[in-house]
Amino acid sequence: MNATPVRRQGRAGWRAAVGAVAASLVAAATVASVGGPAGALPAGASYVALGDSYTSGPFIPLQLQPYGCLRSDHNYPQLAAAATSAQLTDMSCAGATTDDMTQSQHVTPGPDNPAQLDTVTSGTQAVTLGIGGNDIGFSSIARNCTSLTPTGHPCQDKYGANGTTPDAIDQAISTAAPKVANALALIHSKAPSARVYVVGYPAIFPEQPLVPGAPEGCWPSLPVAPDDVPYLRSKEKALNAMLAAQVSLTTTNSSFVDTYAPSIGHDACQPPVVRWVEPAVPASPAAPIHPNLFGMQGMAAAVEAAFAAG
Repeated sequence: MNATPVRRQGRAGWRAAVGAVAASLVAAATVASVGGPAGALPAGASYVALGDSYTSGPFIPLQLQPYGCLRSDHNYPQLAAAATSAQLTDMSCAGATTDDMTQSQHVTPGPDNPAQLDTVTSGTQAVTLGIGGNDIGFSSIARNCTSLTPTGHPCQDKYGANGTTPDAIDQAISTAAPKVANALALIHSKAPSARVYVVGYPAIFPEQPLVPGAPEGCWPSLPVAPDDVPYLRSKEKALNAMLAAQVSLTTTNSSFVDTYAPSIGHDACQPPVVRWVEPAVPASPAAPIHPNLFGMQGMAAAVEAAFAAG
């Protein structure tokens, strides 16, 4: 999930506005637990964050080294750690796939990001994992589904959607499932006592037309043909469902953190300040079609609720 740089701006005004939003979101967070221990994560717990650009926070000030990972000091792991007094090691990196859990990731500028799982140890008490989007080809899907006109259904044509058999995106999600399951197994093997939270992806598209009877989506702000919007929305939901399913197959200490439900109404078609995900041309310091600071604050609220639930 890489993107081109966008304009940066100060954080002071954002902090005040986002704080009020986050307070209302904690109760809305949905957490599905599997065999997790009761009780909140203790203060000062050792917490490792793993994931891709939806975790790292490209271009949200301030960016941290290695700069090629596009990792923000205001991404959801940083915010959740600050709110819960957890001791964070943030390994998230833009462009990461499940392969980068066990091998170093080349980034420019460097240095390379070490294998993300290298920092998970027997003493780790909490792990968040936000992965899978790049395994199914998020960047290529965004590129291939961009439409110069609001007509037809070029995205569905590209990926072979016919309503009767799994299309190419469905197949990619199915292929990614065992890779996510393997990442979870490795985390539990390295940190048997850790609580593991798989964090889903927030809503990119609105759940329904912005105005009754109007076309779906918000072409050209988000340049996807209206007929393709329900299709891509369903694929994001399928990706989140796959992630949740891998958690359900894990017997101990695992939870799925739903960031989609609380993000409904905060999609990329909403006005600035309301939206959590930026459209193709961001109005806030964030990567195109990626969470902005509001989105990171909302995702952090969901993770904090999961930490509190144990």
